[in-house]
Amino acid sequence: MAIIIFIFGLLIGSFLNVCIYRIPIEKSIIFPSSHCPSCQRSLKVLDLIPVISYGLHRGKCRYCRSRISIRYPFFELLTAIIFLLLYSVFGLTFEFFFFGFLASLLIIITGIDYDHQIIPDGIVLLGTIAGFAYIAYNHFVLKAPLSLLSHLGGLLIGGGVFLLIAVVSNGGMGGGDIKLMGMLGLWLGIRGILMTMFFSFILGAVLSVFLLAAKLKSRKEAIPFGPFIAIAALITICFQDDLWILYLQRFMQ
Repeated sequence: MAIIIFIFGLLIGSFLNVCIYRIPIEKSIIFPSSHCPSCQRSLKVLDLIPVISYGLHRGKCRYCRSRISIRYPFFELLTAIIFLLLYSVFGLTFEFFFFGFLASLLIIITGIDYDHQIIPDGIVLLGTIAGFAYIAYNHFVLKAPLSLLSHLGGLLIGGGVFLLIAVVSNGGMGGGDIKLMGMLGLWLGIRGILMTMFFSFILGAVLSVFLLAAKLKSRKEAIPFGPFIAIAALITICFQDDLWILYLQRFMQ
Protein backbone atom coordinates (compact mmCIF):
# COMPACT_ATOMS: atom_id res chain seq x y z
CA MET A 1 0.00 0.00 0.00
CA ALA A 2 2.87 2.38 0.76
CA ILE A 3 4.05 2.12 -2.87
CA ILE A 4 0.56 2.97 -4.10
CA ILE A 5 0.40 5.97 -1.76
CA PHE A 6 3.82 7.13 -2.99
CA ILE A 7 2.77 6.90 -6.65
CA PHE A 8 -0.50 8.65 -5.80
CA GLY A 9 1.51 11.43 -4.16
CA LEU A 10 3.73 11.78 -7.24
CA LEU A 11 0.68 12.19 -9.46
CA ILE A 12 -0.87 14.74 -7.11
CA GLY A 13 2.46 16.58 -6.99
CA SER A 14 2.51 16.78 -10.78
CA PHE A 15 -0.90 18.44 -10.72
CA LEU A 16 0.19 20.81 -7.95
CA ASN A 17 3.03 21.98 -10.19
CA VAL A 18 0.42 23.04 -12.72
CA CYS A 19 -1.50 24.91 -10.02
CA ILE A 20 1.63 26.70 -8.77
CA TYR A 21 2.48 27.87 -12.28
CA ARG A 22 -0.99 28.79 -13.54
CA ILE A 23 -2.95 30.19 -10.58
CA PRO A 24 -0.86 33.40 -10.18
CA ILE A 25 -1.29 34.23 -13.88
CA GLU A 26 -5.03 33.49 -13.66
CA LYS A 27 -4.84 30.65 -16.14
CA SER A 28 -7.11 27.60 -16.02
CA ILE A 29 -5.55 24.66 -14.22
CA ILE A 30 -7.43 22.27 -16.53
CA PHE A 31 -7.28 23.79 -20.02
CA PRO A 32 -5.17 23.82 -22.08
CA SER A 33 -3.35 20.56 -21.42
CA SER A 34 0.18 20.58 -20.05
CA HIS A 35 2.72 22.10 -22.43
CA CYS A 36 6.30 23.33 -22.52
CA PRO A 37 6.43 26.95 -21.28
CA SER A 38 9.14 27.72 -23.85
CA CYS A 39 7.94 26.19 -27.14
CA GLN A 40 4.28 25.76 -26.10
CA ARG A 41 4.30 22.20 -27.48
CA SER A 42 1.65 19.99 -25.87
CA LEU A 43 3.22 17.26 -23.78
CA LYS A 44 2.43 13.60 -24.33
CA VAL A 45 1.74 11.04 -21.63
CA LEU A 46 5.35 9.83 -21.70
CA ASP A 47 6.50 13.41 -21.08
CA LEU A 48 4.42 13.68 -17.93
CA ILE A 49 5.54 10.69 -15.87
CA PRO A 50 6.43 12.27 -12.50
CA VAL A 51 10.19 12.44 -11.81
CA ILE A 52 11.00 9.73 -14.38
CA SER A 53 10.33 11.91 -17.45
CA TYR A 54 12.55 14.63 -16.00
CA GLY A 55 15.38 12.15 -15.56
CA LEU A 56 14.96 10.50 -18.97
CA HIS A 57 15.11 13.84 -20.77
CA ARG A 58 17.87 15.15 -18.48
CA GLY A 59 15.82 18.09 -17.29
CA LYS A 60 15.08 19.39 -20.78
CA CYS A 61 12.03 19.66 -23.02
CA ARG A 62 11.99 16.71 -25.46
CA TYR A 63 11.01 19.01 -28.31
CA CYS A 64 12.90 22.30 -27.97
CA ARG A 65 15.58 21.13 -25.47
CA SER A 66 15.02 24.15 -23.24
CA ARG A 67 15.88 23.67 -19.59
CA ILE A 68 13.07 22.55 -17.24
CA SER A 69 13.25 23.70 -13.63
CA ILE A 70 14.35 21.17 -11.02
CA ARG A 71 11.35 22.37 -9.02
CA TYR A 72 9.01 20.12 -10.97
CA PRO A 73 10.44 16.80 -9.73
CA PHE A 74 11.15 18.45 -6.36
CA PHE A 75 7.47 19.22 -5.70
CA GLU A 76 6.44 15.81 -7.04
CA LEU A 77 8.80 14.02 -4.65
CA LEU A 78 7.91 16.36 -1.79
CA THR A 79 4.21 15.63 -2.23
CA ALA A 80 4.82 11.88 -2.38
CA ILE A 81 6.90 11.96 0.81
CA ILE A 82 4.30 14.05 2.64
CA PHE A 83 1.54 11.66 1.58
CA LEU A 84 3.61 8.74 2.89
CA LEU A 85 4.03 10.54 6.22
CA LEU A 86 0.30 11.21 6.41
CA TYR A 87 -0.40 7.56 5.63
CA SER A 88 1.97 6.47 8.41
CA VAL A 89 0.09 8.73 10.85
CA PHE A 90 -3.54 8.22 9.83
CA GLY A 91 -3.59 5.05 7.75
CA LEU A 92 -6.07 4.84 4.89
CA THR A 93 -8.78 6.81 6.70
CA PHE A 94 -10.92 9.89 6.14
CA GLU A 95 -8.32 11.86 8.09
CA PHE A 96 -5.68 10.86 5.54
CA PHE A 97 -7.72 12.30 2.69
CA PHE A 98 -8.70 15.42 4.65
CA PHE A 99 -5.12 16.23 5.58
CA GLY A 100 -3.84 15.14 2.18
CA PHE A 101 -6.08 17.83 0.71
CA LEU A 102 -4.83 20.39 3.21
CA ALA A 103 -1.20 19.42 2.54
CA SER A 104 -1.81 19.88 -1.19
CA LEU A 105 -3.11 23.40 -0.59
CA LEU A 106 -0.08 24.18 1.58
CA ILE A 107 2.30 23.00 -1.14
CA ILE A 108 0.55 25.25 -3.66
CA ILE A 109 0.76 28.18 -1.23
CA THR A 110 4.46 27.51 -0.65
CA GLY A 111 5.30 27.57 -4.35
CA ILE A 112 3.21 30.64 -5.17
CA ASP A 113 4.22 32.69 -2.14
CA TYR A 114 7.91 31.96 -2.70
CA ASP A 115 7.69 33.12 -6.32
CA HIS A 116 5.18 35.95 -6.15
CA GLN A 117 4.89 36.94 -2.46
CA ILE A 118 1.13 36.36 -2.55
CA ILE A 119 -1.19 33.84 -0.93
CA PRO A 120 -4.27 33.54 -3.16
CA ASP A 121 -7.52 34.19 -1.31
CA GLY A 122 -9.21 31.44 -3.31
CA ILE A 123 -6.82 28.80 -1.96
CA VAL A 124 -7.34 29.98 1.63
CA LEU A 125 -11.13 30.06 1.12
CA LEU A 126 -11.07 26.52 -0.27
CA GLY A 127 -9.05 25.41 2.74
CA THR A 128 -11.48 27.13 5.11
CA ILE A 129 -14.49 25.40 3.54
CA ALA A 130 -12.70 22.06 3.77
CA GLY A 131 -11.81 22.91 7.37
CA PHE A 132 -15.46 23.30 8.30
CA ALA A 133 -16.15 19.96 6.58
CA TYR A 134 -13.42 18.41 8.74
CA ILE A 135 -14.96 19.94 11.87
CA ALA A 136 -18.36 18.52 10.89
CA TYR A 137 -16.74 15.11 10.45
CA ASN A 138 -15.14 15.36 13.90
CA HIS A 139 -18.35 16.58 15.53
CA PHE A 140 -20.98 14.36 13.93
CA VAL A 141 -19.06 11.22 12.94
CA LEU A 142 -16.34 10.98 15.59
CA LYS A 143 -18.66 12.48 18.23
CA ALA A 144 -15.99 14.84 19.60
CA PRO A 145 -17.93 17.95 20.72
CA LEU A 146 -15.04 19.38 22.73
CA SER A 147 -12.92 19.56 19.58
CA LEU A 148 -15.41 22.02 18.10
CA LEU A 149 -14.38 24.66 20.64
CA SER A 150 -10.72 23.89 20.03
CA HIS A 151 -11.08 24.33 16.27
CA LEU A 152 -12.94 27.62 16.59
CA GLY A 153 -10.47 28.79 19.24
CA GLY A 154 -7.62 27.89 16.90
CA LEU A 155 -9.15 30.03 14.17
CA LEU A 156 -9.40 33.04 16.50
CA ILE A 157 -5.93 32.58 17.97
CA GLY A 158 -4.21 31.90 14.65
CA GLY A 159 -5.74 34.84 12.82
CA GLY A 160 -5.82 37.10 15.88
CA VAL A 161 -2.17 36.76 16.89
CA PHE A 162 -0.92 37.39 13.37
CA LEU A 163 -3.30 40.33 12.97
CA LEU A 164 -1.86 41.78 16.18
CA ILE A 165 1.68 41.26 14.85
CA ALA A 166 0.73 43.03 11.61
CA VAL A 167 -0.70 46.00 13.52
CA VAL A 168 2.20 46.29 15.98
CA SER A 169 4.84 45.88 13.26
CA ASN A 170 3.05 48.33 10.94
CA GLY A 171 2.51 45.84 8.14
CA GLY A 172 5.37 43.49 8.93
CA MET A 173 2.99 40.57 8.47
CA GLY A 174 0.98 40.28 5.25
CA GLY A 175 -2.77 39.89 5.04
CA GLY A 176 -2.36 36.52 3.33
CA ASP A 177 -0.36 35.22 6.29
CA ILE A 178 -3.12 36.32 8.69
CA LYS A 179 -5.81 34.53 6.68
CA LEU A 180 -3.63 31.44 6.29
CA MET A 181 -3.04 31.20 10.05
CA GLY A 182 -6.75 31.59 10.71
CA MET A 183 -7.52 28.80 8.26
CA LEU A 184 -4.88 26.53 9.79
CA GLY A 185 -6.16 27.29 13.29
CA LEU A 186 -9.56 26.04 12.16
CA TRP A 187 -7.99 22.76 11.08
CA LEU A 188 -5.46 22.22 13.86
CA GLY A 189 -7.21 23.56 16.94
CA ILE A 190 -5.64 25.55 19.76
CA ARG A 191 -2.73 23.24 20.59
CA GLY A 192 -1.93 22.64 16.94
CA ILE A 193 -1.93 26.30 15.93
CA LEU A 194 0.28 27.26 18.87
CA MET A 195 2.80 24.62 17.81
CA THR A 196 2.57 25.83 14.22
CA MET A 197 3.28 29.41 15.29
CA PHE A 198 6.30 28.31 17.31
CA PHE A 199 7.81 26.26 14.49
CA SER A 200 7.04 28.90 11.85
CA PHE A 201 9.04 31.54 13.74
CA ILE A 202 11.96 29.14 14.29
CA LEU A 203 11.95 28.06 10.65
CA GLY A 204 11.57 31.64 9.49
CA ALA A 205 14.70 32.68 11.35
CA VAL A 206 16.84 29.67 10.39
CA LEU A 207 15.80 29.34 6.74
CA SER A 208 15.97 33.08 6.10
CA VAL A 209 19.62 33.00 7.13
CA PHE A 210 20.15 30.01 4.82
CA LEU A 211 18.44 31.70 1.84
CA LEU A 212 20.57 34.79 2.31
CA ALA A 213 23.78 32.81 2.83
CA ALA A 214 23.10 30.66 -0.25
CA LYS A 215 22.26 33.83 -2.20
CA LEU A 216 18.87 32.44 -3.14
CA LYS A 217 17.46 35.71 -1.80
CA SER A 218 19.10 39.10 -1.38
CA ARG A 219 18.77 41.44 1.59
CA LYS A 220 16.73 43.79 -0.59
CA GLU A 221 14.18 41.09 -1.43
CA ALA A 222 11.23 40.35 0.81
CA ILE A 223 11.33 36.79 2.12
CA PRO A 224 7.77 35.42 2.15
CA PHE A 225 6.57 33.94 5.44
CA GLY A 226 3.89 31.69 3.93
CA PRO A 227 6.27 28.80 3.16
CA PHE A 228 7.49 28.78 6.76
CA ILE A 229 3.90 28.63 8.01
CA ALA A 230 3.14 25.79 5.59
CA ILE A 231 6.19 23.75 6.62
CA ALA A 232 5.44 24.34 10.30
CA ALA A 233 1.83 23.22 9.80
CA LEU A 234 2.96 20.03 8.06
CA ILE A 235 5.38 19.28 10.90
CA THR A 236 2.53 19.79 13.37
CA ILE A 237 0.13 17.58 11.41
CA CYS A 238 2.60 14.69 11.12
CA PHE A 239 4.39 14.86 14.47
CA GLN A 240 2.11 16.81 16.83
CA ASP A 241 1.46 14.01 19.32
CA ASP A 242 5.10 12.86 19.46
CA LEU A 243 6.35 16.42 19.90
CA TRP A 244 3.77 17.12 22.61
CA ILE A 245 4.80 13.99 24.55
CA LEU A 246 8.46 14.99 24.18
CA TYR A 247 7.65 18.47 25.47
CA LEU A 248 5.80 17.11 28.51
CA GLN A 249 8.61 14.68 29.32
CA ARG A 250 11.27 17.36 28.96
CA PHE A 251 9.70 20.36 30.67
CA MET A 252 6.96 19.05 32.94
CA GLN A 253 8.99 16.65 35.08
